[in-house]
Parts: sequence; C-alpha cells; structure tokens
Amino acid sequence: MQPLAGLTVVSLEVAVAAPLASRHLADWGARVIKVERPSTGDFARHYDQQAHGLSSHFVWVNRSKESLTLNLKSEAGRQVLEQLLARADVFLHNLAPGAVDRLGFAAERLCQDYPRLIICGISGYGSSGPYRDKKAYDLLIQAEAGVLSVTGTADTPSKVGIPVADIAAGMYAYSGILTALLARYQTGQGTVIEISMLEALAEWMGFPAYYTLGGEAPHRSGASHPAIAPYGPFATGDGHLVLLSVQNEREWLRFCELVLTRPSFATDPRFENNSQRVAHRPLLEAEITAVFNQLSREAVIGRLEQAQIANAAINSVQEFIAHPQLAARQRWREVGSPVGMLPALLPPVTMAGAEPVLDPIPQVGQHTDAILQELGWETAEITALRNQQVI
Repeated sequence: MQPLAGLTVVSLEVAVAAPLASRHLADWGARVIKVERPSTGDFARHYDQQAHGLSSHFVWVNRSKESLTLNLKSEAGRQVLEQLLARADVFLHNLAPGAVDRLGFAAERLCQDYPRLIICGISGYGSSGPYRDKKAYDLLIQAEAGVLSVTGTADTPSKVGIPVADIAAGMYAYSGILTALLARYQTGQGTVIEISMLEALAEWMGFPAYYTLGGEAPHRSGASHPAIAPYGPFATGDGHLVLLSVQNEREWLRFCELVLTRPSFATDPRFENNSQRVAHRPLLEAEITAVFNQLSREAVIGRLEQAQIANAAINSVQEFIAHPQLAARQRWREVGSPVGMLPALLPPVTMAGAEPVLDPIPQVGQHTDAILQELGWETAEITALRNQQVI
C-alpha cells in the first residue's frame, strides 16, 4: 500500500510548479485529477517535442495523473469542478493571479463549504503587495530574487539552467500539503496554504543574503566557489573537466603533496590559508592547471581520491543519464505515454516498504468520461457536454 493511497488531489495546474507538487503526491499513491483546457490542455504540453514527440517539461512532471478537460468559463464546467472538490482532500492551483477567485472558487468560500479541504495556491509574488498581479515566470523570478546577480561569470549574469523558482515553489507546496494533512489528522480541519515563487526562491538565497552582512554581495564566479579556493573546475590533458573542493588546511596539505606533488606549495605565503588562496586565485588556478594538463581525467580523479579530496566529473546530460551510481542503485524505470514507454527516474525519497507509483503520462482529457461517470453523469449528458465544448 502506498503512503498516500486514498488521498484525492484536484489540481488546476499549468507549467511546472503545481504539476511538480502534484506529481510527487501521485508518486506515493495520491489520486491526482489534473484539470486541463479542452483540446489544448496544459500549455506546457506544447513547449517542445523533444521527448519522442512530447514536451520534455510535461513528461517530467505529469506521470501518474488523470486528465480531465473542463471549460471552467461554462456553468456546467464549474459544476463538475464543484462536484470534484466536494470529494477531494486537496485543491491545488497555480493559475494567473485572481483567476480561481473569479471562477467562483475563492478559498474563503471553499473553507466554509468544505472545511476538511486543504487549499494550496501557488503564485509568483503572493496574494498581496504591489507585485500581486505581476506576471511571473521562472526566469523573471530568478531575476527578482537576485539569483542572476550571483550566478554566471564576472562579466555575464546567467540564469540557472533548470527552473529553480518553479522547483522551489513546487517542493514547498508539496511539503506544505503534507504538513497540512498531518495537521488535519490532529484537528479534523483543512487549511489554506499560499506559496509565492519569489518567497520560495528567497529562502534559497539565504547564503548570499547573510554574506552581504559583511558589506558586499558574493561575486559571480562561474563554476568556482566565490569564497573558497581551490574550489571549481579544472581542465585535464585529455580535454575533460574535473571539479574539486579543498575545504580546510589539512586537505590543502594533502592536495599539495599527493595531487600536485609539490609539497612546497603548502607553505607558500601566497597560498598558506584560504583567504590568501582566494586573493591569489588566478595564480593558484594557473599552477593547478599546469599540473592537470599533463594528466588524464582518470589520473587526476585517482590522485584526488587517494588524497581524499572531494571531486566530481563535470558530466554532460547524456553522461548523467548513464551515471554508474544511478545504474547501480537501479534508479531508472519506464513509464507509459501516448508515444510509448519513456525513461523515468524514481522519486529521490526511498521509503522502506513502499513502492512509488509510475503510471502513464495522460493524453489530454484521457480520463474525462470515466471521471464524469464516477460523478454520476449519464452517457447522453457527457455527449452533450462535449458537443457544447464544456469538455
């Protein structure tokens, strides 16, 4: 039995943040009913066609869900959603600011009608304040939260290569919903949860924020650490990159002796402590690169392992997919989809005695008829809804 079996989630979700939260609930047995626009569905279905004709974003965050199409601007569509919420445990949404309220499903009303319902809304900036109605997408939130100011090189601010604002909001929504479920177990009452993408990512900016108490913000330093040296990528003689991290003076001594085979570096006044190494970073990195250029990636990693210096290969996406650690731990599975079987990673939580659900990625509206029949709609009524473009 999955831990969340018996839990029903109704989600008005698009893009990444809310779908990621609901997928994690589905991974552990919750029934997730994804409400989509008739015909076109979630617009993230059309971002690209890289996953054998399907959108890579959509495939990532939408397995194990039921797709129900509803035109919520119609009275009949809203009636169906009302029926679903009357039976649901969780109502999750991340539509445009105020959209759910305008449809007649404001949290205040739902709390009165369905006191056990947990209502979770995700927005860009929150339900109050001067930015309340401002459009918000992942990169825009990265910019507003200061992420671009600390990411990239000294000359070029850069976005994080994955949608970190969406992921942060989605994961806080997921943990918030689980917390609310525990509270409901104790009190019998549902609650209202609000997640702001800006506030979620602001939490992740804690280190830069506290760093500024010293009078300046962290400098953009590419893939190197702004406050520790050596800590970053170095080229090897066979054209690869190895990332290494020296965290303390004991490691620095071993690094000089066993990796660089230059023990005198350990007592060089320019490198004798971390502050000096950071101050002389260009010279230090040039010396390390001169040594590594004579070695293969395998040889460099071998020396680092011998010296017990933390290190990592800088892998491509293809190399990550084929990572031997993921293979050894059997983290890859397959899920069904409208285009056949696709690879899927198990969720990152491994829970003894529980097996994650890896059900197919749904087609638009694939489960509409079955869900309506479950709610008591007759075949003729469902046909009428389809003819009226309600579903």
